[in-house]
Amino acid sequence: MSSDTTPQVQQAFDRRMLEALVCPQTHAVLTYDAEAQELISKTAGLAYPIRNGIPIMLVSEARSLED
Repeated sequence: MSSDTTPQVQQAFDRRMLEALVCPQTHAVLTYDAEAQELISKTAGLAYPIRNGIPIMLVSEARSLED
């Protein structure tokens, strides 16, 4: 048994998950912006954040691309 009891948290977004996700507002395909750690919906003009490897698919949490 290892003396290290701290669980490893995966920080990287699993790109395979992108195939299953769509924009909650428009149901359009999303693109992944690795540098900004966001999922982009060009149709809705929104960028959904990815925090700790988990996409936050809430319109209220999305950033407008018009900024």
